[in-house]
Amino acid sequence: MDIFETLESEVRCYCRSWDTVFERAAGSTLYGEDGREYLDFFSGAGALNYGHNNPVLLRPLVDYLLSGAIVHSLDMKTPAKRRFLESFQEFILKPRHLDYKVMFPGPTGTNSVEAALKLARKVTGRQHILSFTNAFHGMTLGSLSVTGNSMKRQGAGVPLTNASSMPYDGFFDGQTPDFLWLRHALEDSGSGLDKPAAVIVETVQGEGGLRAARASWLQGLAELCHQHDILLIVDDVQAGCGRTGTFFSFEEAAITPDIVCLSKSISGFGLPMALTLFKPELDIWKPGEHNGTFRGHNPAFVTGAAALEHYWQDGRFESHVAGLITQLHDGLSQIAAGIDGAAVRGRGLLAGVYYPHPGTAEKIAAESFARGLLVETSGPQGEVIKAMPALTMSHENLRKGLDILAGAAEAVTGVPVALASTV
Repeated sequence: MDIFETLESEVRCYCRSWDTVFERAAGSTLYGEDGREYLDFFSGAGALNYGHNNPVLLRPLVDYLLSGAIVHSLDMKTPAKRRFLESFQEFILKPRHLDYKVMFPGPTGTNSVEAALKLARKVTGRQHILSFTNAFHGMTLGSLSVTGNSMKRQGAGVPLTNASSMPYDGFFDGQTPDFLWLRHALEDSGSGLDKPAAVIVETVQGEGGLRAARASWLQGLAELCHQHDILLIVDDVQAGCGRTGTFFSFEEAAITPDIVCLSKSISGFGLPMALTLFKPELDIWKPGEHNGTFRGHNPAFVTGAAALEHYWQDGRFESHVAGLITQLHDGLSQIAAGIDGAAVRGRGLLAGVYYPHPGTAEKIAAESFARGLLVETSGPQGEVIKAMPALTMSHENLRKGLDILAGAAEAVTGVPVALASTV
């Protein structure tokens, strides 16, 4: 027994699967207290898209901390905040012709979602929010109300109201026309459906089994919302910041959400930070109507601006990520081959392999850790192996991780896996 087991709450999770003491990290490698190396296909659950202790971000952070500059500022003006906002406008919003106001709602993804839900209700005067099967939007009460996972919902301890769930893309295996129920319910005054304030959606369900919505499905959803004056919220907390190959995950579908939630890798360095973006006409907040003590985390502004300035000034970084995406999906396809019912899921560097037999993915994840690879599972039953390598990972390290994952899959399933060259 150690202090982690005797003092820390039973709610702890990741340390149960990865039972080691991690001491330091660099790039895509973590080092245990015992000196053992682990390749990282986890990336801090998507908070470390640029790897661990990236020197491009570490140097300006250290310089800032040693300079005596402001660290905590709530929503006061600081040079660090100015630089982040200018960089975000110059390198992210302007090139994509997006006109959004930027709100700092608090330091986490669920803060961003709560602000989005509250704003949608305030703007429309309506209470109901529609979400989707297998969605995950956070662990606070509002976010849980639009989350599908029953285990997480039960943790609320109170009824989760003013929200309803709809079938996500592929839920009916293509046998039911998309949005058939919703379209008819919205147009029929006898349907019993209160007109919702908003629909919230993930373009790729990071925790819900790596289901990826088709661009055409997202376009249909956006059009339906527009027709009925319903706000469209895209939760890009996990799929955003380059994870699917473009900065925003909805770019491929060529839609413009009314509200966008960002967190995890927006700080670039793993420092707590979140944004809620919304169209200017929705900015009807009164001063202080939604606030939080830690929404002015200046070290995160510093590393966030550095990440935008270094990686998103032109298309070179996206080209590098595109190469990694091709390599990852080729490798995962070879790992899935030969297993009846197994399939590659996800999009970009948020992808994995679905295994139909219960427990297979969890056993592969455990075997991968034993071989020196951090990889988690996704889905309501943990049925998907979920690979989330850093966007900055080298092709060589990605190949090394795929080799470990392939070896673990072969050991668990008994089906030989021979990876062709993926570099």
